[in-house]
Amino acid sequence: MFVFACVGCDAGLTIPLSQVALPVHAHQKYGNGTQLPVLMESGTFAVDPKPLGPPWRRWEEVDPDEAADRGIHAPVYALSDGSPGAIVIAPGDARGTLLIPEKGGGYCCGLDWADGPNMACETCGLPVASRIDDCSLWQAVWFAPNAVCRRLVDGADAAPLSWAELTAEGKGTPPFEPIATWGSWLGSDRWWSWSPQWEAAVGRALAHLLVASEGRPVTVPEGLTEEVFQRALDALLPAGPPVRRAVLAGPGLPASDTDAGILLVPTHPQTGETWSPADPPNPAASAYSVPLPFGVWLWLAFPEPYLPVPASGGMPAGVLRDDPPAPRPRHRFRADPGTFHDTLVRLPAVRSPWLREILENLTRHMRAHLF
Repeated sequence: MFVFACVGCDAGLTIPLSQVALPVHAHQKYGNGTQLPVLMESGTFAVDPKPLGPPWRRWEEVDPDEAADRGIHAPVYALSDGSPGAIVIAPGDARGTLLIPEKGGGYCCGLDWADGPNMACETCGLPVASRIDDCSLWQAVWFAPNAVCRRLVDGADAAPLSWAELTAEGKGTPPFEPIATWGSWLGSDRWWSWSPQWEAAVGRALAHLLVASEGRPVTVPEGLTEEVFQRALDALLPAGPPVRRAVLAGPGLPASDTDAGILLVPTHPQTGETWSPADPPNPAASAYSVPLPFGVWLWLAFPEPYLPVPASGGMPAGVLRDDPPAPRPRHRFRADPGTFHDTLVRLPAVRSPWLREILENLTRHMRAHLF
């Protein structure tokens, strides 16, 4: 495990932390005025390898070859010239820091990082991090990579869980959750919605599915997988044969269909590694792997039926509560457009005219409620 310390005075700025993969929804902007929870689990940190934060350059100011070298293959609004390698933690895991009042960018309902780092080392005053808690953003503290250093505190981290251990642990991400808004003159509001994490996960996976389709229609398994993917696939891809099939594959599932050219597979929550089938001669090894966060993939691969939860205290063994399941969302599933766009512009195949056209018409697809 590690602590992060100030490069100016070596003062400790965090509790001991273990590294995990950067969440897909780390930079998601969800809704308008929504109150999102903390991004990272306490005791963990993640590193974003991409440049992050100000200064920014508009797309018109960037040479296309430079953009391609940075992994951007289609126009974006702006490119960050910040340093790569920002470290994100849960706000409660920070220590020895103070807010910088004059760097309080945001203030719709909280702070963002529009003005650069808004937290300083309490000991020496060096700006070290940005506290994010504005509406529609995941709450987090992002350390500037050039302002902190990593200190090993107790030898090596424990080995990451194996795929079998992760599956047995069974930490799925529910597809529905209550969403709240910040308080207003009408009072707080709360409703059941599709999980923002699912919307981001499907946004990333949908970009990969379009690339894997090669411009042909794609089908996915029935059930919840079909509910979150098929409507967008049918709208964005042409109809008619030949059809490509996407199937769920991963730990604990039987060998994938030999004629499925696309596999929906999990990514490891600790290492970020994408699960891959056995090496050839397994035909599935040559299929296009579409990544899904492990918790989302687990819920799709092993759906959890509604089982009433035993009441706490006083009820006989075997007696189950009969309260109804959580309400369904009021609207059909929509993938997160920001995550979809951010993923697709980083895939070289986006240079194809038909994929570029989808990007250029993203606003129209959002109005049609595909995103």
